Amino acid sequence: MKIIKQFPQLILIAILVSSCRTSINKEYPIKNLEKNTNENPSSEKKRMEINFSCGENGIKEYLDDGWNILKEDSQEKICTWKSVPATKDCNMEKDKGCKITMPDKIGEEKIYLLEK
Repeated sequence: MKIIKQFPQLILIAILVSSCRTSINKEYPIKNLEKNTNENPSSEKKRMEINFSCGENGIKEYLDDGWNILKEDSQEKICTWKSVPATKDCNMEKDKGCKITMPDKIGEEKIYLLEK
């Protein structure tokens, strides 16, 4: 009778011991991969994405620093917003609900993908 009561405990202990052994075996290859990546840090290339919008352009600084342009993209962007009354009779200072916000100036946003 004692053996039947101890059987579930023995199974639980066996599962715990076997799972610990499995996790120890899985840790070894991970450490090896980390060592391999640290041996050749100079072979990696750095990449960066920068955005300039509404007339800003500072790409020359990056090009002078040794970065190369991989990809250049541009799209329209709203630079400033303005508030206008919704109707002719609207007083924007007294009645905040009749104020509409609209784009004021539309510019261009340039997106650069750089590599060094």
